[in-house]
Amino acid sequence: MTSDHGHAVNGSIVRSGIEGLDAVLRGGLTPNRLYLVEGDPGSGKTTLALQFLLEGVRSGETCLFVSLSESEEELGATAASHGWDLDGLHILEIVASEANLLPDSRYTMYHPSEVELSETTKSVLAEAARLKPSRIIFDSLSELRLLAEHPLRYRRQILALKQHFSRHGATVFFIDDKTSDDRDLQLHSLAHGVLSLERFTPEYGSSRRRLQITKMRGRAFSEGRHDYVIQRGGLLVFPRLVASEHRVPYDRKAVSSGLKALDDLLGGGLAKGTSTLVIGAAGTGKSSLSTQYACAAAARGERVSLFLFDESVATYLERSNGLGMSLAPMVHAGQIHMRQIDPAEMSPGEFTHEVRRSVQEQGTSMVVIDTLNGYLNAMPSERFLTLHLHEMLTFLAQQGVTTLMLMTQHGFLGNTQVPIDASYLADTVLLLRYYEAVGEVRQAISVIKKRTGKHERSIRELRLDDGFVVGDVIRGFRGVLSGVPEIIHPVATDLPQSV
Repeated sequence: MTSDHGHAVNGSIVRSGIEGLDAVLRGGLTPNRLYLVEGDPGSGKTTLALQFLLEGVRSGETCLFVSLSESEEELGATAASHGWDLDGLHILEIVASEANLLPDSRYTMYHPSEVELSETTKSVLAEAARLKPSRIIFDSLSELRLLAEHPLRYRRQILALKQHFSRHGATVFFIDDKTSDDRDLQLHSLAHGVLSLERFTPEYGSSRRRLQITKMRGRAFSEGRHDYVIQRGGLLVFPRLVASEHRVPYDRKAVSSGLKALDDLLGGGLAKGTSTLVIGAAGTGKSSLSTQYACAAAARGERVSLFLFDESVATYLERSNGLGMSLAPMVHAGQIHMRQIDPAEMSPGEFTHEVRRSVQEQGTSMVVIDTLNGYLNAMPSERFLTLHLHEMLTFLAQQGVTTLMLMTQHGFLGNTQVPIDASYLADTVLLLRYYEAVGEVRQAISVIKKRTGKHERSIRELRLDDGFVVGDVIRGFRGVLSGVPEIIHPVATDLPQSV
């Protein structure tokens, strides 16, 4: 619903029309205020501004884009790249003449009620008086700063525009590309809110972008940095996950693997709403174990999401078929969702958003991350991995989701290492190891930790011949988990057979 002048009258918020940003803003913006959108070139400021105006057009509002740096043709090309139609959006293109850019040129900015106004400001105010817009974009402040020439005159211009449009009921965005050597922090104090866009390039992979609300008067908002991407259709913001804001009641019950021997090893199975870390060298059966749990959950009618960092979906399906666990029918039925993740192209915030969406929108009850090594490669530093992972695991636990995280150790026998110690974050830790015995390389499985109940302290034989098979307890050996055990009883040469 809009007023006679095209102004939104449905309450005290103005929606941005940008997916994720309104969630960061806890609903939207306070109307009839001045906002500053600042960011490096290429961070998506103009794209954000166009999305904001087009949302107003869809709501029946009158919107004005004042372009001081780009022509209407260039704006049209930007809109076309996103599949947008600018019909209904008013564009005022103001290109400074060559004389205006000379050092001898002088401009004076007074309050709009005064007689003398600069040519640029006069054009803007005249168009605004004619259209009576409810949303206005100024792109960009660097041109206004150049025309004003003097910092004091520039600040007077901004203040005059703010007061004028506030009285006329307009929500105004000023775009600043931060190209000025002298940052004007007084502009931050004049603005009702400040949105900062950041673009940086890691040592490898595509550029990453983050958004931060550095100031917002009179409204609560989600603090911190939020990852976002620019894709066809505009900006997509991934609000930073705050686990304490997402709690749902659920019944704590045992989660079966479908294998009695494995459930017995875990004292009856995993607990719903807990996280399990599966550690082992490459090829010890970590992915096969997670596949066993995924198949059992899907057979119970639950939905499972597998996020693959280290191998393709096709390879994963082929390997599972070789072990007698066919996932394809469950994938086609929608019970198992598989997503291949490229850590060089996906930011941690986007990945967390994918996990969160799979749980809240698709009803996922089990999440598998294969592996944390690939997840680590997506992070700027190890300490950030721990923080992101802790928040995500807390969220999943509060949603009653059972989480399996796989981590590959460096090395095969003897001294093996993990890239990061995440064992304290997990409720349960399963250790899979190679060990040498009587001229043969074998595999072992053991439960190192379980917070939610008792478990076996034994070390069992593990085979992957015709599926994931947990065998008898390995006896008569010492140092199996070291990889090079010693026989402490002659009978131990008769190695246990898997059943």
